[in-house]
Amino acid sequence: MSHSQQSRTRDLVLAGARGLVGAMAMTGIRTVTGNIGLVHETPPEAIVGQHAPESVHRLAEEHRAALTETAHWFYGALAGLGYRLLPRKIRARRWCGPAYGLVIWLVFEGIIAPLLAVRPARRKLLGRLLIALDHAVYGIVVAGRLAPEPDTIEPRSVSQEGSRHVVNSALGSSEARPSRPEYRE
Repeated sequence: MSHSQQSRTRDLVLAGARGLVGAMAMTGIRTVTGNIGLVHETPPEAIVGQHAPESVHRLAEEHRAALTETAHWFYGALAGLGYRLLPRKIRARRWCGPAYGLVIWLVFEGIIAPLLAVRPARRKLLGRLLIALDHAVYGIVVAGRLAPEPDTIEPRSVSQEGSRHVVNSALGSSEARPSRPEYRE
């Protein structure tokens, strides 16, 4: 496998992993908001509740919940791969990740839910805002803003004095970083 193929494969695996972790973060937010009574039914729960086969409905509630979350995480990983397909110039923008997460939610609400005739439990405005928030958090995670790669960070000007040129061979990037002072005894 060539270096460029390895790099592309690594980028896709990383994108899928970020999507998975982003979906897991959404689960955490929904657990908290559900336990305090702000969100009563999430979109994945509505889909499973209305469209899952009878064999899924016969499962114990905790097993059905686990299956629902696993499916959500799978979709999150796929959406993470979708994010990676966006042009690099767009992905480099700070707003892109949260906007991507919100677009996913809006597409579900405006297109997918009506096509599936999924009617999530009525949500008050605060509940809807919390669902939007968890999608924005998903986008932040998918965009890698919590742990960005060097080539996705918008470059900052670094003065030439007091800096050194660093080549990161693992990522194939080079950048100027401030040099650390050397301490002598």
